Amino acid sequence: MRAAAFVPAARQIRLILGPQRSRILSRDGRGMGISVEKVGYDYWSSARIGKFAFPFFEFSKALSVDAAAQVSNGGVNKAGALVEYERRIGAGELLDGDVRQVRTIKELQRLYDELFENSVRCGLDRYATSEKSGRSRWLWSRFMPQLSYSPVKGLYLYGGVGTGKTMLMDLFYEQLPCSWRKKRIHFHDFMLNVHSRLRKHQGVSDPLEAVALEISDESILLCLDEFMVTDVADALILNRLFRHLFGNGVVLVSTSNRAPDNLYEGGLQRDLFLPFIATLKERCVVHEIGSAVDYRKLTSAEQGFYFIGKDLPGLLEAKFQLLIGKSKAHPQEVEVVMGRTLKIPLGANGCAYFHFEERCDKPLGAADYFGLFKRFHTLALEGVPIFGLHNKTAAYRSCMKTRRGYFVRQREVLLSSSKE
Repeated sequence: MRAAAFVPAARQIRLILGPQRSRILSRDGRGMGISVEKVGYDYWSSARIGKFAFPFFEFSKALSVDAAAQVSNGGVNKAGALVEYERRIGAGELLDGDVRQVRTIKELQRLYDELFENSVRCGLDRYATSEKSGRSRWLWSRFMPQLSYSPVKGLYLYGGVGTGKTMLMDLFYEQLPCSWRKKRIHFHDFMLNVHSRLRKHQGVSDPLEAVALEISDESILLCLDEFMVTDVADALILNRLFRHLFGNGVVLVSTSNRAPDNLYEGGLQRDLFLPFIATLKERCVVHEIGSAVDYRKLTSAEQGFYFIGKDLPGLLEAKFQLLIGKSKAHPQEVEVVMGRTLKIPLGANGCAYFHFEERCDKPLGAADYFGLFKRFHTLALEGVPIFGLHNKTAAYRSCMKTRRGYFVRQREVLLSSSKE
C-alpha cells in the first residue's frame, strides 16, 4: 500500500475500533469509494480492517449489495418465492387456484423481503465475516456473555401430507443469494449432525453452546424440512440448543406435519420439552398451510409400483432386473452412520432388493435409512404385511422409511400378499 493511501486507512482503522456508531466514507489513493458501517466493539472489526487491502473487491461487493437492496425494494426487478411461484403458474408448471397455498407463499415472500432489508444486521453475507470470527466470539463470550437475537423472526410452516411443504421450501430456498450463510437439511439429519458434534466436544463445560456456535458460524439462516420430534434424546436437548442458536442470531425456517403445540405429543418426559415449544413460538411466525389438495395424487405418485397378490414375486424380481439393467446384483454391506453397517441381500446400479422383515422388523432408525438412501435411489421390497396392533412398531418404521425416502426423492417398488 502506498504511503499516501496508508494514512487515511490508518485513521479509518482507529475509527472502526472506536466505541461509537458512525458511517464512514473513505477514499483510497486512487479515489475509490468504500462504504463501511461502524458497529462498535464486535467481531466484524477484523474483517473490516482487511477491506483496505482490497479496495476494488470491496467496491464491487458494495455495488452488488446496493443492487440486491434495489431488487428487494422493487427498484430493479422483484425477486423471491412469490415471484417465482407466479412465473411457474404462468408457465403451466404449477396448478393455480390454491388460495391457502398462495397465502403461505406470501408469508415466505414477506420473510424473504425482511431478510434482504436486514441482511447486514443479520450477518447473512459469508464474505463480510472474518474467518476467525467464531473463535473471537467464543473467547469474548467467556468474559462478557451476551445474546444477539436476529431482528427477523423465522417461519414455522405446518400442514398435512401432500400440501406442498417441500415445494414451498424449494421456492423459498432457491431464490436466496449464494453468498448468504444458509443451510437446508432434513430435521433427522440435522439432529444426527448435532449429536456427532456433541461427541467431539466431550469434556467442554457446555458442549451445546459450542455446537450452537459452530452451526451459527456456518449458517445464520437454517432451513429444516420435516420437523418431527420422536426421540427422547433429541427432545431433551432441543430447548437449550435452540436458545443458544437463536441467541447467536440464527433465523429458523421449518416445515412440519404438526403444529408446534403437538410436537412430541405423548413422548417421554414431555414436560421437559414444553419450554422448547414456547421458545419456537417466540422466535418464529407460525403459519398453517391448510390446503385441502393432496398434490401427491396429482403427479408421479400414481405412477409408482405397488403389486398385490400371492403369485407375484416373479414380477417384482423382473421389475428389479429391469431397473438394474445389465448390472449383476450381489450381496453388499453399506456403512450407514457412526461405523454401523447394514447388509444388503441384493444390490446393483443404485437399486437394492429386500424382504420387508429385513428392513422394518429389525431395530433400525432414521440414521440407518438415511445411510441406506445415500447409497441406493430405489428399493424393491417384498412381503409387505397387513399392519395392525400386532406389528405397529414395524408399521412405524415403514412410515419413517417412506417419509425419509420421500424427502430425498427415493423410489420404492413394493409387493404385498394381501389386498387388505
